[in-house]
Amino acid sequence: MIVVKVKKGEAIDKAVKRLKKAMDKEGIIKHLRDTRYFEKPCVKRRLKSVRARSRARSIARRQALAATMPRI
Repeated sequence: MIVVKVKKGEAIDKAVKRLKKAMDKEGIIKHLRDTRYFEKPCVKRRLKSVRARSRARSIARRQALAATMPRI
């Protein structure tokens, strides 16, 4: 459980910002978004595969670009 104590004289928006940062670091927001709706296991696998392919293409593109660029 995340606890954010508001210091005396501190603005509420700063405390909320610290809370959001802590929740993001813990992965709570991502987990909530992922579990918001039920996904069938086959759909999860398909999306995971699509993301992996996209990531691999991006890395390959970056490496190919780096190979053609002269090093300084």
